[in-house]
Amino acid sequence: MRIAIIDDDRLVCDSLGIILGAQEDIEVVGCGCNGDDAVRLAREAAPDVLLMDIQMPGRDGLSAAREILGEGGRTRVVFLTTFSDDEYIVGALRLGASGYLIKQDVAVIAPALREVMAGRRVLEGRAMEDVNFSGGDDVAARPSRPAAFACLTEREYEVAELIAQGLDNREIAAAAYMGEGTVRNHISSILVKLGLRNRTQIAIAYLRG
Repeated sequence: MRIAIIDDDRLVCDSLGIILGAQEDIEVVGCGCNGDDAVRLAREAAPDVLLMDIQMPGRDGLSAAREILGEGGRTRVVFLTTFSDDEYIVGALRLGASGYLIKQDVAVIAPALREVMAGRRVLEGRAMEDVNFSGGDDVAARPSRPAAFACLTEREYEVAELIAQGLDNREIAAAAYMGEGTVRNHISSILVKLGLRNRTQIAIAYLRG
């Protein structure tokens, strides 16, 4: 696969270029430092994947992704950032980004990019084949569910219930027998599907329902 890297930290660009370029199936075709560079590289180099930071001086990654993905090309956008924040994740996925990775997890980047090339989305390195980020879901709602939560899977609804009970991610993981990373992924998916911005809004929506 052909990738381009966009990050305002030159050391990050150079390091990732060396690490990913050493993979037999990855070719680094360009680097840039802001959203304008990202748009230019997407048009000129047409990489399979654009690995891009979100927060950068000047034009940010979300703005650049909106233009790149809006042009309907074949380049996929994967965000790479230090911010494991629900609002960033929601904004990125709603634009049609193929993934969201954390900079510190360097070892998962190449495998995650392979998942993206296989047609899957990734959140913090985990493939999310079963999540429809457009807001729909084939899973029928249980009769006792609030109508607004009908689009959630059973596990997502379980997480929403536990959020409404005031549990934090660690407590939800223990109560629902899942990892904290999985809890974060479910919360991100809930936010996207329901059009909410944070876990407080999830709790309020649940209680109102």
